[in-house]
This record gives sequence, structure tokens and C-alpha cells, in this order.
Amino acid sequence: MTRPILAAILSVKGHQLSDEEKSLLAKANPLGITLFNRNIVDKRQVQNLVKEIREVVGRDDVLIAIDQEGGRVRRLKDPQYLPYASQETLGKIAAEKGMTAAMRAVLAHTSLTAKDLKDNFINLNFAPVLDLAYPNTNLVLKSRCFGSDAKLVAELGNLMVEEYVVNGICPCIKHLPGHGRAENDPHLELPVINASLKDLENDFYPFRCLNYAPAGMTGHLLLTAIDDQFPATFSTKVIQTVIRDIIGFKGLLLSDAIDMHALSGDIGSRARLALHAGCDAVCYCFGDYSELVQVTQNCTIMSDAALNRFEKIKDIIGHKTLETAAAEYQNLIGDIERYDDAYDATEVLNKMQQKGGN
Repeated sequence: MTRPILAAILSVKGHQLSDEEKSLLAKANPLGITLFNRNIVDKRQVQNLVKEIREVVGRDDVLIAIDQEGGRVRRLKDPQYLPYASQETLGKIAAEKGMTAAMRAVLAHTSLTAKDLKDNFINLNFAPVLDLAYPNTNLVLKSRCFGSDAKLVAELGNLMVEEYVVNGICPCIKHLPGHGRAENDPHLELPVINASLKDLENDFYPFRCLNYAPAGMTGHLLLTAIDDQFPATFSTKVIQTVIRDIIGFKGLLLSDAIDMHALSGDIGSRARLALHAGCDAVCYCFGDYSELVQVTQNCTIMSDAALNRFEKIKDIIGHKTLETAAAEYQNLIGDIERYDDAYDATEVLNKMQQKGGN
């Protein structure tokens, strides 16, 4: 008999599972686990951790997710792995060297990243970012965007999604329905966007072009033209009317990390609100055991519709990785910008949480 799957992508604390975590994961049977810097030492250790997670959960199809966009947001880092460029760098190639060069760079970036992920038994990447870069876009997000031209973002994003799929990695487009107008950091506070629905159509455009993507992630932002009470992740109006209907998104819808300070309420109520609004599953990232318990107690099992969307992902993650020459990638992108690893929003928030003791 098939066990019900918990509508959650959880996280764990360290380099290997504790006995408490093993017991919780075995009982909960979550959709997946996200890996962070705190979980990674080297390839062998990551492989062992993923094997341990799969054995404990008891499913080969458990999603092992990671943020490996490139630039500041990458968990697998040099010198063990290529110092992948940011999406901003990839987008700029179109203006500097032409669209053909940009497309070649995106394809090489994606296939090389996919190989690194598969070598570590990771099967889902929270990428690409389809948000548009505006003049006032918060700097935490801006370098993660392909650019400000909606058609360029859609075209490069489409290439990245298709290349991940071909290489057996499930891509996850973010942040639905468009986070580019946010002027503050949702890791720290809730962005409020007062643009009209007509203006927001430009933000929706890349997501509408990629509404076939197998997975997508909500953004924690208040779109007052649609729902002036609940942020997108908690808003039935935003999820059903905009994401599912206007954008036409057909894939598995995940919440952004419910531990971000943009959201309010205890962690259990956040999980309930996101699922009630229409998210297929929630993401919890801090790995705090007491909060893991709360999340698992407050999440429902995956709905039939969510399971059907998951079936499409299971088809993708069985594909074989193709090979791409790293030298070609480096020739296309030039000298890699040296990113300041001191500021990775999710990891900084994690450290803040640890210091605060809550």
C-alpha cells in the first residue's frame, strides 16, 4: 500500500541525520528535503547524507532540493565546483556579445550545474529566477535576475527550464507571480507592492511563457491590487486567480521558505495557511527540530491534484545527464565575478535565527 506523502519539503540540521530526525522523517514521509550550506562538506558526505535521507524516508523519488542559481546563491561552491555566474551576468551577455552567445552560456551553465547536482544525488533546483529587475529592485534579488526585459527573461528562462529537464533535474521557477518590484528583503520583512493589475502584467509575462514548468515557487509579497490582506503565499486570490488562472501555471506549486520574516504567525499556522491558500507543498528551511515537529503536525498529505503534478516531476528526475565542456562555459562568461559569500540571504537569516535562539 502506498504511504501518503506529507505536503512539505523539510530541512535537517547538519552533515548527517540525528536519531530524532530519522524518526521524524520516517514517520512523516515528506515530499522532500532541501540542502543548505550547513549540510555540505564535500561530495562524498553529501552523497552519504542523501542516501541516508532516502533510506529513512523509504522512497527513491523523495525530492532532494537545493538553491544552485549561481552568483551569491549557490550551495555547492568552488573550489570543488565551478564558480557559476549569476543570472544577471548571464543576462548581460545578450547585450555585450549577442543573444546567441547568451543562449549558449545559459545552456552550458544549466547542463554543468545539472551534472554537479546529479553527482550529489540532488534532483530539484530552485531555479531559474523569472523576476524582472527594476531600478528599485532590492539588491538581494537584483543580481539574481536575467534583466529587465520581460521577453529576454522569458527566453533565457525557457532555455534553462528545458535544459534542466533534459538533464534529469526538476527546475522550479520563482518567485510567482513576480517579485521584481519588491524594494525590501522578504527574508527580513514583507514587501508591499502597490502597482496596478495592468502594470503587474509585465511581471507576469515570463511566468505565463513558462507556465508549463514542472514546479514553481511563490513569493512572499503583498500585492494590494489583488489582495491587500494576505501575502501571495497565504492568498487564495493570488494563487487561484493570478497564478493558476491568469498565468495558467500548471506545475507543482511550492511556498517560498515559510520561516522568512515576511510572514507572521507561528510556523505551524504558516504551513496551514499556505496549503489552505492553494500551495501544493510548503518549504521549511531552518532545520530546527521543534519547528520540524510543528510543520509536520500542521501539514496535510498531498492532494490528488498535487500528486498528479508530482508524477510529471518523477518522470523528469529519471533522465540521464548530458555532458558539457566547462572550458566553453568559462570562455562564454569571461572572468567570473567574485561574489561576497558573507551575504547569502537565506543563510544570514539562518544565522540570525540561531543567535536569537527562537
